[in-house]
Amino acid sequence: MSEDRKVLTTRQGHPVYDNQSLRSVGERGPATLENYQFIEKITHFDRERIPERVVHARGVGAHGHFEAYGKIGNEPASKYTRARVLTEAGVRTPVFVRFSTVIGSKDSPETARDPRGFAVKFKTVEGNWDLVGNNLRIFFIRDAIKFPDMIHAFKPDPVTNRQEPWRFYDFVAHHPEALHMVTWVKSPWGIPASYRHMEGSSVNTYKLVNDQGVAHLVKFSWVPRQGVSNLTSADAAKIQAQDVGHATKDLYDAIERGEYPEWEFCAQLMSDDPHDELDFDPLDDTKRWPEDKFPLLPIGRLVLDRVPDNFFAEVEQSAFGTGVLVDGIDFSDDKMLQGRTLSYSDTQRYRVGPNYLQLPINAPQQGAQAHTNQRDGQMTYVVDGGGQNRHVNYEPSMMGGLQEAPKPQKEHHQWVEGHLGRYQTSRTADDYRQAGERYRSFEDWERDDLIANMVADMKECPEPIALRMVWHWWHCDEDYGRRVAEGAGIDLQKALALPPLPNRPPPGQKLQQPTYTSGQPESAQGRDAAN
Repeated sequence: MSEDRKVLTTRQGHPVYDNQSLRSVGERGPATLENYQFIEKITHFDRERIPERVVHARGVGAHGHFEAYGKIGNEPASKYTRARVLTEAGVRTPVFVRFSTVIGSKDSPETARDPRGFAVKFKTVEGNWDLVGNNLRIFFIRDAIKFPDMIHAFKPDPVTNRQEPWRFYDFVAHHPEALHMVTWVKSPWGIPASYRHMEGSSVNTYKLVNDQGVAHLVKFSWVPRQGVSNLTSADAAKIQAQDVGHATKDLYDAIERGEYPEWEFCAQLMSDDPHDELDFDPLDDTKRWPEDKFPLLPIGRLVLDRVPDNFFAEVEQSAFGTGVLVDGIDFSDDKMLQGRTLSYSDTQRYRVGPNYLQLPINAPQQGAQAHTNQRDGQMTYVVDGGGQNRHVNYEPSMMGGLQEAPKPQKEHHQWVEGHLGRYQTSRTADDYRQAGERYRSFEDWERDDLIANMVADMKECPEPIALRMVWHWWHCDEDYGRRVAEGAGIDLQKALALPPLPNRPPPGQKLQQPTYTSGQPESAQGRDAAN
């Protein structure tokens, strides 16, 4: 450790020994509420800016409806889930969709090279369901504790107030799992031609649960019926010279013309187990599930047919959260999903206010209205209860008030066992493999644009960062690394002479997990005998 660099601490002054991993029960188990370091870090991060969103500030929204097919592929949807929004064929569920860019401010150009947010609020008969994802199906990191660091590195420099390439790649160089996402973003896929012509996805892994309590892992995707269209850097520059809000105009004009954008909603399914046969963990959101093994199965369709009446009331005040699920759709132990579930709703309470769910754009539809014992707070306007019930804002009570809903006939129960500690996924081979496969899958013009963008960025980076990035790209694909090195004037042999990253396994090898020796759990046989 360099003696001239200060040690990272919490805001309480406690040394941070591991800034890479949430505390979880085993490598794949759930995160725990006593993740104080993470909670302190993420809740401070959520409050760094006011009033616009910290991320996804530039956005546009539209109203529409979702219609389920009642099937997942060729199987009845009820085989996998009891969520009525997916099992009841032909029912039109009102939706509000917000598209966005990630890093730029509220008035930044829509031609920015950036992932695009794709957030859908389903106002179902069983309450709201929010599906919050992006257009590329993956993300830069797989552990939520790194999110503030990532966004800080990608946002403008606190001194120059400019997005500096060296800051972006300084972060990426230390996180090989980001190589896959960076390969997508720096290709033409990083600049969708319009919101109508881009894909969407959940990014994170969820679970579908049926009425027998049986769960399947699931990833959701939106496939545009209009087709996919992307821009090169040159294309984007021409558009930006004339219009910084071209995608908003395109969306609203299409709806006003009656050319309603439409997406097919699809699911990829996997049994609810670790799948050790794969080179990646299904819960790792930096990885795509190969479609030849886990095909996209149609579930329903989404249509956008109405623009907002007021941008601020409906688009700016719309609030989404990954924890907003309906019965039959559940959480997996995806560490990004678990962290987002705290962060998103915490952000909305801070940004819009504790009563953001009373706003019409966020409130459940008629027939699924919220009834809680939560009261008061800034900007409340709902008068709860009536008659004698207005006195009872607690539960249970013999004097009226609210009561618990009937429990499902069979609930999903997940066995959890493991040492409480900080873990990174041990399956890291695909950190490089999927990025290389993506590079080779691009058409020639997409690959050429990717290399041109990467070369321009490397010329802006200090030599240590540029050398490490070439090392990474070469391990993804030799042609990838060679072309970047030649274009940017980087010594390829000097780059390849670098050792592997400290505390990271060499490309293609598994990570060694920490050993926890105290508090050994008793064997399952001994536990069962004791019971």
